Formats: sequence, C-alpha cells, structure tokens
Amino acid sequence: MDLAVMIEGQEGLNWDLWRRINRATEDLGFESLFRSDHFFSLSGPRDRDALETFASFVMTAQETKRIRFGSLVASMTFRHPSLLARMAAQIDVLSGGRFVLGVGAGWNVPEHEAFGITFPPVRERMDRLDEGIRVIKTLWGPGPASFEGRYYQLKDVDSHPKPAANPQQLLVGGSGERRTLRIVAEHASEWNSVGLNLEGYLAKRAVLAQHCADVGRDPSTIRHSNMTGFVVGRDEAAVRAHLARIAERNPMLGRSTPDEVLAGVKSRGWLVGTPDEIVQELGRRQEAGITRTMLQHHAMSDFETLELIASDVLPQVQR
Repeated sequence: MDLAVMIEGQEGLNWDLWRRINRATEDLGFESLFRSDHFFSLSGPRDRDALETFASFVMTAQETKRIRFGSLVASMTFRHPSLLARMAAQIDVLSGGRFVLGVGAGWNVPEHEAFGITFPPVRERMDRLDEGIRVIKTLWGPGPASFEGRYYQLKDVDSHPKPAANPQQLLVGGSGERRTLRIVAEHASEWNSVGLNLEGYLAKRAVLAQHCADVGRDPSTIRHSNMTGFVVGRDEAAVRAHLARIAERNPMLGRSTPDEVLAGVKSRGWLVGTPDEIVQELGRRQEAGITRTMLQHHAMSDFETLELIASDVLPQVQR
C-alpha cells in the first residue's frame, strides 16, 4: 500500500506552509502528495488563503525529487482541457515524470457562482468530463491532431512539450455508477474513490469491473486509490486530541460529541484509531484492491501527526 499526504489547498494554505508540506512528505517517506482544486474554503471563512492549484505544483516539481504528486481532482469546469493538458505536460517535464493529473466533473455550486463560472447540469458536466479527457489525451499524443466534439475542438494542433512520463498518468475521481465509472473504464490509469467505507468500495468496484467488460478493458490495468480522512493517536486521548485539531479547521466536526463524530466519520470510511488499528484497516483495504491511500490531512500544520504515521504506520504498509 502506498500512502500519500492529501491537502485541502483552499483551507488556509500559504506558500510557506506548502513548502514545508512538500519537504515533510518527501523527507518522511510518503509515496506521494496530492491536493484539492478549489478557489475558496469549503468549511470555514472565505478569506482563508487558497493557493492556485497548478501554480503550487510548480513549487512541488522543484522542491521535491522523489515523490509523485497531483490534483485530487481538477474540475473540468474550471479550465479548458487544452489548458489542462499543456499545464500537466509541462509540470510533468519539470518534475521528471512524477505528475499525476486527476480530473473530475465539478460539483461545488457556490464556488462557480462566486467566480462567474458556468455550472452546467450534471449530464452536461459528465459529457464535458468525457470529452475533455479525450482532448487531453489527444494533445499528449503525436500530432498534428484534430478533434471535433460538441463542446471542444482542436484543429491541426501539436502541443509541445509532451509529458515526460509515457504513458502520462491520468486519474479520474468519483464513484457515480452510470457515467463516472464508465469514464474510468474508458480513459483512466487510476480510479480514486472518496467517501466510501470498505463495503461501499467493493460494491463500486464490481460496477467498474462490469464497465471494463463492456468496453473490452482488463480491469487490472486500472489502479485503485482512495482518499480518506483520518484521526490517529497513540491512545484514545491522543486520538481525541487529533480530532480537536482537525475541528479547529473544520467547525462542523465540533458540533457533536467526540464519540458521535468519530463514529460518524468512521462510517464514511475515515481511518480512526491507533497506528496499529490504522495498519490493520489499511491491510483490509489493500486485500480488497486499493493500492494507494491519500490521507486527507485536515490539520495541515500538524507535522507531529505526519511524523507519527511515518514512524508507526509507513514501515508496516508501504511497498
């Protein structure tokens, strides 16, 4: 099982903290670093710092040498897919082939309204995701190339530089059974699930397998990853202390008793407990088919917790 640090970049992330997170992720031995793609806070005041996603990846490409990194996930509603393809390719070259482009259909209505970005109905968003991925993969391939879609068009274009990795990694996030998992089967090198416990993941995995059969793809060619929150500590008191630090950034988690909150997040797939308990749960998930877990590090400046995972969890689970 590969472990990644996942950061909600809209929740007060500034340049100094991002630099420290980059260094800690690499120095502590995590396999990768991922971050969200949002324009303002989803859980607190909107005046929190929110670093632009792809600008921040330039720093990661230069500040690190080993870890993979990427978007979890870039909304197709925010940027034209031609722009996404070019940015991803050039960041990948800058990093020596370590970038993973994660994409999704987009979902947060207030964010779109505030910034004047069109928010189409769900069917159109899924169509744009599918078509946008086709544009991206076309631009990553040999040119000159043309594309004639309903929403996007290319005309005799050959975009350079091409990604350093061949093939370039493309992650699709989400678990919608009819459209999202079909798009995963057709296009993705990695499927990322979120908000699912183990039972929910297994059910979605079966749906994905059927989509793969329908399109003639070997499902084993798709990597399965999972983004999950976590609350960890050496004992029960330390677990609750970590929860309190998370609640400082996410006030919604402070509206119930700690026992209620922990039970609630665990039912939604969060990892909760001591390092040994986390190791056991990760083992179950790996047996089920998940090979990369993105740990949603809500208390971003809490480096002691990352050090605890690095010392007590990583050696037992990471390949």
